[in-house]
Amino acid sequence: MNASPGTQLLFNMRARGDWVRLRTLLLLRWLAVAGQAGAVLFVSKVLGFDLPLTQCALLISASVTVNVATFLIFPAEKRLGERWTLASLFFDLAQLVGLLMLTGGVNNPFVVLVMAPVAISATALRLQSTLYLGLAAICSIPLMWFYHVPLVGPDGAAMEVPALYGMGSTAALAIGIVFLALYVRRVTVEGYRMSQALNATQVALGREQQLAAIGGIAAATAHELGTPLATIKLVAGELDRELAQHPDLPEEIAEDIALIRREANRCRDILADMGQGGRDDAHVKTAPISAVIEEAGQPHSDRGKRLIIRYGGRPVADADDDQPQVPRSPELIHGLRNLIQNAVDFARSTVWIDINLSETTLRIAVGDDGKGFSADILPRLGEPYVSSRPRGARREQESYEGMGLGLFIARTLLERTGAKITFANGSDALRRRLDDESRSPAALEAIRPPGAIIELVWPRAALIQSKEAARRALGRNARFVEEPAR
Repeated sequence: MNASPGTQLLFNMRARGDWVRLRTLLLLRWLAVAGQAGAVLFVSKVLGFDLPLTQCALLISASVTVNVATFLIFPAEKRLGERWTLASLFFDLAQLVGLLMLTGGVNNPFVVLVMAPVAISATALRLQSTLYLGLAAICSIPLMWFYHVPLVGPDGAAMEVPALYGMGSTAALAIGIVFLALYVRRVTVEGYRMSQALNATQVALGREQQLAAIGGIAAATAHELGTPLATIKLVAGELDRELAQHPDLPEEIAEDIALIRREANRCRDILADMGQGGRDDAHVKTAPISAVIEEAGQPHSDRGKRLIIRYGGRPVADADDDQPQVPRSPELIHGLRNLIQNAVDFARSTVWIDINLSETTLRIAVGDDGKGFSADILPRLGEPYVSSRPRGARREQESYEGMGLGLFIARTLLERTGAKITFANGSDALRRRLDDESRSPAALEAIRPPGAIIELVWPRAALIQSKEAARRALGRNARFVEEPAR
């Protein structure tokens, strides 16, 4: 059985050492130097413990020397490579372990600080580097237990904990290192993959916004050039009539005038094609809900699967014209497009898109006649890097490589529009009936989807705009109509 995507990311995420700036490590080391020096002086001078101050000073000075030398050699904004970062953390761990061995070993309450370098490695370095550093930290614990300078109090008595308690503390510290490293790495992986998924969402949204902007420019171009083209055709017609009254003129002039008229007609056709869906400002910004869904599903309409769009339980062709007007926003169109693509990818033959409007909500359900969502994946759908269907279904479609990003992008974009999205499966009995019976197109239009169902629900006021309000807010562009030649 293959590991889940989350587990694979936990152990295979390509976190890189050059995420860490040198300035960050220098600052942390300066804080460690200040804390170590302050703790040693306080315990020695104020509490009266007998500490090997010379050896402690040498170890603390080693950290100061490394920091100063590193600062002088490298620019502070340099991002260290994997090996340099690992070497720096190994040095910090060795310096800390040496200082603890001079001040009581595992009997020193500050021994928990050996977790810090491992936590930093789990955040910024690859798994292999973290394993090396974690093993070194765990091995240092029994070393500090057996080889350390005892803490001698003001009364001359050495502070030693009972052997059983010391062994328990040693085991707890080792377990704590492992647990902290796994916990920190898991949180880092979650943040990393969410960041990657959000980046993909922004890229998809930016692409959709660019397409929308290009469509608006094309519509404006078609509108603005309509009058000059009509004028050119009118003048060409007048010249043609003038030419008929002067038969002595060369034939080349007549051919040139005919060429002008043909090219003007060609430009008219090109602009009409560019301006489809963009001749009316209200139509650019808002459209009936079925038109928006048809636009979202258009790239997947020729993939061999039938798309059935129903409004109020009836096919859109039979529904009345009083459909709700919704914004043609990039978030809405691209989000619906991803859901329709997901349904088409796994449908056997048919995808249903149901639109229902109540007094308070607008509901859109996208369903298919495939095998449905896997029960173990269903609760986590909508998260990035989660497979949305059983592995067997993906093997049947070898060209499909899904990591859940499509559903995550769709969910993120649609939730921005105010939608609440849920995932479910249809009826197994209905799926078996479809297997046993031959269904006509009319029967398919009346049936409920038996496979996966993705439902979107908006509060009515959050998405729907009346036709009158849209027109008042945006006005109309004049539609380009060719003027007949006189």
